Amino acid sequence: MVHELPVWFEWASLSALAVLLLVDLFVVGRRPHVPSMRESALWVGFYVALALVFGAVVGAVGGAAPAGEFYAGWLTEYSLSVDNLFVFVIIMARFAVPREQQQRVLMVGIIVALVLRGAFILAGAAIISQFVWVFYLFGAFLVYTAIKLVAGGDEPEEYHENRAVRALRRVLPLGTRYDGGRLRTVEDGKRVFTPLVVVFLAIGSTDLLFAFDSIPAIFGLTQDPFIVFTTNVFALMGLRQLYFLLGGLLERLVYLPIGLAVILGFIGVKLILEALHENTLPFINGGEHLEAVPTVPIWLSLVVIVGALAVTTVASLLRTRALHARSEPADGEQPGTAASSTEDVTEDATETVTDEAPAAGGTPPQGGGVPRGGAAR
Repeated sequence: MVHELPVWFEWASLSALAVLLLVDLFVVGRRPHVPSMRESALWVGFYVALALVFGAVVGAVGGAAPAGEFYAGWLTEYSLSVDNLFVFVIIMARFAVPREQQQRVLMVGIIVALVLRGAFILAGAAIISQFVWVFYLFGAFLVYTAIKLVAGGDEPEEYHENRAVRALRRVLPLGTRYDGGRLRTVEDGKRVFTPLVVVFLAIGSTDLLFAFDSIPAIFGLTQDPFIVFTTNVFALMGLRQLYFLLGGLLERLVYLPIGLAVILGFIGVKLILEALHENTLPFINGGEHLEAVPTVPIWLSLVVIVGALAVTTVASLLRTRALHARSEPADGEQPGTAASSTEDVTEDATETVTDEAPAAGGTPPQGGGVPRGGAAR
């Protein structure tokens, strides 16, 4: 439902978040570097704590219902956004982005993504307010996505440049070399844009493709566009530092697709039940509401989301630990840890493609797995 949060609170919150993003971008731009594990962990903890505090403030201002919807939406968006990290690694490697510039690339790319998601959310809210029956479509799509995840969600798909990136290549004079953090440089006596411009758009526009299943999922938990957007802001802000913190550890979450499938399937069923409860389609019950159809309370949504994430995370870690222990005698070596940071992952990936790093005006090499099919849709 749409909650009557005070207008001043919504505008104050959005203004504060905008200032936070700009300050973060300014700090990153002034001191480009590769963050350490400790720094990344502190930033992830900061953004998680900030989201928890914001949810508490929403509860104090609007009551328990909008606070519960914010927490459920934030957890769902955060868990679904984790898959973005895989494709971000691929994009960084494809364009051979210097490691010290990757923070800035992610920050600008996320700001682009938030602008695009904001437009998507406003359009979705307008459609839902006029046509309740779209919940049937959203619900069916989420159930289909959940089934696809379980059936083949771990099969790799190739990343292809989307139309926005291809269009940018056609209209802008693009160079082939990076020049620190500059967006424009001189090559062969001509002023050209550096590959950073392409990577910014690649990150932002590719993220929007992932939003085609995550945003309908959030609308399944709340129809308040303010809550939907703020859950996206907090999820994506924490995602940047999570990129540097988790790295190869993501490969240990072998059951993550199953957990995400449970969440998406549950929200899909929830949407269909709500659509039936508020039915207006003339060929179902004569266009009358089906009052007997139950609706799912937000507390149950929170329990299912937290439970699915907790169970799949613990099960994944136990599974990978068992596999690692069994492989130790065969290898005759002490088991190493999973990649200690994304620095190693991105460094290895970048080295792999150094010889074939695409010129900004050319076509990137093919290959590279992308989970959940987000980038290929």
